[in-house]
Amino acid sequence: MENIQNYITEILILLFLVVTFLQSGIDKVTDWQGNISFIKGHFKDSPLEKFTSILVAIILVMELVAGAMMLVGIFHLATTGDSNVALIGTELAALSLIFLLIGQRLAKDYAGAMTLAVYFIIAIFGVYLLNN
Repeated sequence: MENIQNYITEILILLFLVVTFLQSGIDKVTDWQGNISFIKGHFKDSPLEKFTSILVAIILVMELVAGAMMLVGIFHLATTGDSNVALIGTELAALSLIFLLIGQRLAKDYAGAMTLAVYFIIAIFGVYLLNN
């Protein structure tokens, strides 16, 4: 219980990111065709159009791995105070957000790119806290 209180800010950030990334990954798994169709339409005029399926698959794996690592990281923080797994998961989440940002910018979806900034700030704050 003491570790939960000592790391409550980190745990809350991790919970936020776990919900975000696991929900997004699970949505891609359960509605693959719908996601591919949406993304292909979104990127129809960008250089990424031909690579949509492979890029979505890469993001899917990154989201699921990041979400799982952060979930395990919460357990480690709460029980042992070790932040290594949570840190790697949070870094992977931040990296996947950068990849998504590149896609949004290439698709000229500036409003979508702007909303990613909020998630990125939270992820970077998490990285900062977990590094200290």
